[in-house]
Amino acid sequence: MPKDIGYRRTVTSGTSGIHPPPPPGLRRRVSRWWRSRDALSRLHRWLLLRAVPLLAAFLVLYAVNGVLFGWTDAYNVLIGIDSPGDVSPQWSAWPLSIAGWAAVPALVGGAVGYAVSHQIQAHRTRELAEILDELRRHSTPPTNSDGE
Repeated sequence: MPKDIGYRRTVTSGTSGIHPPPPPGLRRRVSRWWRSRDALSRLHRWLLLRAVPLLAAFLVLYAVNGVLFGWTDAYNVLIGIDSPGDVSPQWSAWPLSIAGWAAVPALVGGAVGYAVSHQIQAHRTRELAEILDELRRHSTPPTNSDGE
């Protein structure tokens, strides 16, 4: 005969009544996620740990400037059409101009660099040490059996 032991689970006679552990909390799940980042490829790790925070900061900077002096002027300052000295307030336009000039190309270049290096590694059929050994063998003159 089933017996109600609470927790919305019934136990029939002969079973021990051991409850499963509670699901992990948010702190435990975040900790597990953070430790698993080493399983990612170099490109994905770089995107997750470097590019996403920089992109978030860039988007906040762009949104602040868009609200302060207009979205069109913020875009023009970002891509370098207008000088940051031509808009008001200048204190927020200068960081946006620098981000558009340096940070955005750096993010794009970093992502492309990791993607290209990943493709090169995927298509490499021989190890570098093997290639260097072969080049050394070809660079030394062959020896004759006559001792000449």
